[in-house]
Amino acid sequence: MPQSLSQMYVHIIFSTKEQIPFLKDIDIRKEMHAYLASIIKAYANIPLIVGGVEDHIHILCVLSKTNTLAKVVGETKRNSSKWIKTKDAIYSDFLWQRGYGAFSVSHSQIKRVHRYINNQEQHHKKISFKEEYLDFLEKHEQEFDDRYLWD
Repeated sequence: MPQSLSQMYVHIIFSTKEQIPFLKDIDIRKEMHAYLASIIKAYANIPLIVGGVEDHIHILCVLSKTNTLAKVVGETKRNSSKWIKTKDAIYSDFLWQRGYGAFSVSHSQIKRVHRYINNQEQHHKKISFKEEYLDFLEKHEQEFDDRYLWD
């Protein structure tokens, strides 16, 4: 086959370090979401939606066939962390957690995941980020070591 084709949907989740609610301000949160989408796009991926609340981010994107997931997430976190520190001195201590979660999404579930990310504000009136993340790990049967899950 002379042509390389790929269509890999991925739901990426990561939080601020120690789940500090740096993104309380809705305007900076919206700017962060847009900036994250621009970084995802700059690395030849297709961002479908970026959302979240004050302490964590959800990204649904089509992963490029030319970049690894680790590179995309690493560059996204690195560049956005640098960017937010230029916005105001209150963000001088801003950091993302070291790790991340990434979950494959089938084409038939794209709309459902999109709605889920779009409704994060409502969702987190009922459940914390830690509860949400542990639920993702359980649903995806992802083994983990609790000693290294949170930072």
